[in-house]
Amino acid sequence: MKLLPRSLFLKIFLWFGGVVLSFIVLTFILGELRHPDSPRSPLDSGLNARAQTVAETYEQDGQAALVAELDHMQRDAGMRAFLFNRDLKELSGRPAPAGAQRLAQRAFETRRPEDDDGHRLLEARPALTKSGEQYVLVTEMPPHPVSSFFSHTILHLLAIVLLGGLFCYGLAKYLTSPVAKLRAATREFAGGNLSARVGSTLGGRQDELVSLAADFDEMAEKIQSLVESQRRLLGDISHELRSPLARLNVALELARQRSGLEAASALERIQLEAELLNEMIGQLLTLTRQESGAAEIQKINFDLEALVSEVVKDADFEAQGRNRSVILADTEPAIIEGVPDLIRRAIENVIRNAVHYTAEGTEVEIKLVLDSGATPSDAGKPNDERAVIVVRDHGPGVPDEALGEIFRPFYRVDEARDREAGGVGLGLAIAERAVRLHGGSVFARNAPDGGLIITLTLPGVKSEKKAIE
Repeated sequence: MKLLPRSLFLKIFLWFGGVVLSFIVLTFILGELRHPDSPRSPLDSGLNARAQTVAETYEQDGQAALVAELDHMQRDAGMRAFLFNRDLKELSGRPAPAGAQRLAQRAFETRRPEDDDGHRLLEARPALTKSGEQYVLVTEMPPHPVSSFFSHTILHLLAIVLLGGLFCYGLAKYLTSPVAKLRAATREFAGGNLSARVGSTLGGRQDELVSLAADFDEMAEKIQSLVESQRRLLGDISHELRSPLARLNVALELARQRSGLEAASALERIQLEAELLNEMIGQLLTLTRQESGAAEIQKINFDLEALVSEVVKDADFEAQGRNRSVILADTEPAIIEGVPDLIRRAIENVIRNAVHYTAEGTEVEIKLVLDSGATPSDAGKPNDERAVIVVRDHGPGVPDEALGEIFRPFYRVDEARDREAGGVGLGLAIAERAVRLHGGSVFARNAPDGGLIITLTLPGVKSEKKAIE
């Protein structure tokens, strides 16, 4: 899953993570404040009773028993202990650490437990035996239990943080996974794959996100059905129109043979409209085949430079009769994999559109260059070498708000102007779909000094060696 700063996954993860970690840290701090004496010996809470036991052992059994009892304390609790009487004499015969005698004196005076000013390395516990004698047991805590305690505490805290982080990650992924799958299906659907569905990828979840995915699948199903019905309708109508159109042409020839000069003008007009209708039907059939995927035939390696040069030559011949010209301003060798007929039709349609609208006495400029960078419509695609065909006219251009619409079927920027130019609004749509079938893109922009620039980008340029292989 792609993690972006603005992604829903990261937001959920950070929010849940922040709350959980804050709760863990706060709980840990409150626990430490409530138990400030945590780095004590395991016997710390029972030292008062132990002091009483040690003192009575000394009175009853003497110094040897006292030494054995103190050794036992050292083995069990890891602490050294010393027993002082009222004369501040250490009764086990062991050398007491510095400060132990002074701490014992304080305990005799206060008759309360004492420590060495909060450091807790030395602690003194007074004890009163049954005989009425007073003693003070001084214990020495080794320094390593403190660091060991903190190491244990830090590891414990890190383990809790790690578990909390894993929990938050799993929760965020669980919540956002359907959204990511729905987004991927939406992008695929918008890219032209009308069969994209998301419900089957969500497993056995039962929540609102699954309902949203089901609604998307239902919507996609209806849209796919409508689009396919429209494509079938266009194809059927186009095929059905071919028969009456053929009969119309036959009747037109008979009428021309039987009529006089008075009907010649009307018959020429009928023939012109019939030819326009025939062209429109042919374009509709081409568009239908492209939309249905029937145009995706076996691709081959071919010389794009030679194809462009040939199309430019034919287009220039046609443009000369309209006081216009088409020139190949720049070209580079390019071998690509594709369907030559589809690419030819795409380039022809764009160039003819430019010839229609370029001003009289001007020229349509064609360039074929290789580019490794992305065009505005290629965002997110692999940065491979591409063939870029640029068609530039010197016409009135297109309103900025219509630049993205001129590749839609039957779209007209200006109804009267388009009719006068003889277009039916399908040429650019066919060009865009032919290029898209090859994994490329088409986009339009207005030239700063007037005119329209249409760029066709075709990926998969091959080296000459690889093309031969």
